[in-house]
Amino acid sequence: MRANFHFHSLTRPVLLSLLFVACSNAFAADILVKDPQAYDNALKNIQPGDNIILADGTWQNFEILFKAKGTEEEPITLRGQTPGKVFLSGQSNLRLAGEHLVVTGLVFKDGFTPTGEVIAFRRNKEDVANHSRITEVVIDNFSNPEKFEQDSWVMMYGQHNRFDHNHVVGKRNAGVTMAVRLTTEASQQNHHRIDHNYFGPRPILGSNGGETLRIGTSHHSLTDSFTLIENNYFDRCNGEVEIISNKSGKNTIRNNVFFESRGTLTLRHGNGNIVENNVFFGNGVDHTGGIRIINRDQIIRNNYLEGLTGYRFGSGLTIMNGVPNSKINRYHQVDNALIENNTLVNVEHIQFAAGSDKERTATPINSIVKDNIIVNDKGTDGIDIFDDISGIKFENNLLNKAATASIDRGFNQQEITLKRAANGLLYPSDKAQQKFGASQDLNPISKNEVGVSWYAKAEPDIAFDSGKIISVEPGDNTLFDAIAQAATGDVLELQAGKYREAKILSLNKTLTIRAKRKGEAVIYPQRSTLFEINNFGNLTLDGVHIDASNAPDAAGNTLIRTTRLPMQQNYRLVIENSVFEHLDINHSYHFFDAGNRSFADYIRVTNSQFSHITGDLFRLNKEIDDLGIYNVEYLTISDSVVEHVEGAIAKVYRGGTDESTFGPHVVLSNNKFSDIGKGKRNKSDAALTLLGVQVTTISNNEFVQSAPVIIDHTVGEPVTVVKGNTFADTPAPVITERYAKGPVTATVADNKMITMGNGS
Repeated sequence: MRANFHFHSLTRPVLLSLLFVACSNAFAADILVKDPQAYDNALKNIQPGDNIILADGTWQNFEILFKAKGTEEEPITLRGQTPGKVFLSGQSNLRLAGEHLVVTGLVFKDGFTPTGEVIAFRRNKEDVANHSRITEVVIDNFSNPEKFEQDSWVMMYGQHNRFDHNHVVGKRNAGVTMAVRLTTEASQQNHHRIDHNYFGPRPILGSNGGETLRIGTSHHSLTDSFTLIENNYFDRCNGEVEIISNKSGKNTIRNNVFFESRGTLTLRHGNGNIVENNVFFGNGVDHTGGIRIINRDQIIRNNYLEGLTGYRFGSGLTIMNGVPNSKINRYHQVDNALIENNTLVNVEHIQFAAGSDKERTATPINSIVKDNIIVNDKGTDGIDIFDDISGIKFENNLLNKAATASIDRGFNQQEITLKRAANGLLYPSDKAQQKFGASQDLNPISKNEVGVSWYAKAEPDIAFDSGKIISVEPGDNTLFDAIAQAATGDVLELQAGKYREAKILSLNKTLTIRAKRKGEAVIYPQRSTLFEINNFGNLTLDGVHIDASNAPDAAGNTLIRTTRLPMQQNYRLVIENSVFEHLDINHSYHFFDAGNRSFADYIRVTNSQFSHITGDLFRLNKEIDDLGIYNVEYLTISDSVVEHVEGAIAKVYRGGTDESTFGPHVVLSNNKFSDIGKGKRNKSDAALTLLGVQVTTISNNEFVQSAPVIIDHTVGEPVTVVKGNTFADTPAPVITERYAKGPVTATVADNKMITMGNGS
């Protein structure tokens, strides 16, 4: 029997004495509180079975300490009055300490934690929570505005705790989204359960430190955790190369779905883990990966992987080399791994003995790969072998006949016809072949089965052209006025005429600025900067003509730049069918300049023209502290004409030796570059400078009377292709290896070197 009373907590002791007398613990109380002081008073008198209810509304700067002791039969609950209507904002967080506690129905939004954790299952190092539960709680973009100020959103300590049916999305600053900590004996062999959570999109961090879930750390990696991670949905978790970073022993990771997430489920440290019944849908998205295996006694079985494009440490299935007598924080040898009954469909890369180098020489031993099915429609099995794999026994695996087999033992090639079943997965039509690979009983959890029902799983970015079309007339500052009135996602359609802009056009929304008729809307900037991209700002320019001849006669102008303040939000920039000229009123006039601690998901230029620029076209070289941080993930310039640029086409810099990221990527294709990079202030003496870029493709371009292309490889086995270009009165590309010894790893082929002579 339970009685429910709603009253202000200050009156609670009196009411309890009157109502309950000698049997005060026989009834549970619902205690509605409306401010932090009332909460503190309620907590002082809390009893097993009681519920503290936070009133609907926004609780600003509220650091909650929920310290109490319930029982298994009567836990103590902290909950929101109405799910989805109780917001913790500003500098707020939550700490649990005690026994049998439950927290539910809260939303952390519009702020960030003032400490290192948003939710912590402890008060301090000595005072932890046990047998406690966080369920149906939302953490939505609750990120520190300083992007590289590290914090973590959820930290599990203690033992026998559960984190389930929560909605966690949009972490934009450094630090793991969620972690299980084994820092003291009281938090080891913990038997936590992490289940039915929605781990929503995490944007590319552009640095190490962007894992979504970590279990343990290298320091305690030889300690068992016994954590169960099941039935979670990882939706585009793109922070870095490790989506899940397992760093402890005896964990079970099962029945999870990884949807278009860049990176891998990585058994980085710890022994005796089980990875089973997980589903990976890459859908051909760049750098989508599967499972990476390191250490002893790992079991990988009954997993389904499809459409994964990742390679190297981010490939669909990776068995690593280890370091002999490895330190606890390096790479332990793979020993006694069992990899069975997994399905790999159109997985581009399966890597054995990956990472083999002078340090990682301990090849896999005592391991078995059996009863798996590999189907690839590209004529390859996707297998790459980097060292001795005699320590891996391949037995009774099935490979489609059209694929070229890389291993001559343990693979049976047959004609395989796949059919998609009701569970959304592909299986062989031939019943005899269905004993290979993942079971037909596999039932991947759907997005609507995880998280909370009362909070929308919204798309992370506002799409270009998703709003209304607004007609803009030419004149003085009319574009400035239109931007101020526009909503995010809108298209500003410029009518033919002259647009004289005497104000900086500051963007904190997603906008497309498009000429109604290509080239007939001409913008004349009259400030040192035309566009400034701020947090939440994204810009497409389509069909516009920008003439900078009326800009201030001063050195160092910039047509487009990010804010000079560090940015938390990633941005997007698209240039299409446009003309830019006369950025030469004074020296060092740059087309685009990225600020320190800014990051572009992509910058894309197509079918555009740039001429007479005294600075650089794209400056993406501000992160010079060599910490593996960089300014752009994808820079693409195609089908465009660039001429008379005193600086470089682009300066892209990623320093340091960290290997936890996939970018930057730079693609230049089908362009004509003339008279580039020869200005006296261009200290690089290059038409293009790329340092530490991970993926470079320079193809089918024409370079005329320009400075050389300079590419400096650093770490991460960069992939560089320079192919099919013409270099007329232009030196050959200069490609160097900063750390690796031996020949340059770039592919340089089918390029033409032409001496024009007499300027013809």
